[in-house]
Amino acid sequence: MKQVKKLQIGKNGLTESVINQIKKIFEDSERLRISLLKSSTRDKEEAKAIADNLMTLLGEKYTYKIIGYTLIIQKWRKPKKK
Repeated sequence: MKQVKKLQIGKNGLTESVINQIKKIFEDSERLRISLLKSSTRDKEEAKAIADNLMTLLGEKYTYKIIGYTLIIQKWRKPKKK
């Protein structure tokens, strides 16, 4: 089983360099765990807004789940069904 890649988002939030790094990770990985640090947010609604914004930027082949202040993003072969 492959190891899950990990990333942290801090006070700068979703910058272009973070998004490029996420896209690069998904070139050879199927799953990513992103920890939202205290400096980025401690509001559940804001964490969901960050995740929704990230899904918009990544595309339709990705889904996410929020556990606490951790986003787990899964890449699928085909776009998700609506």
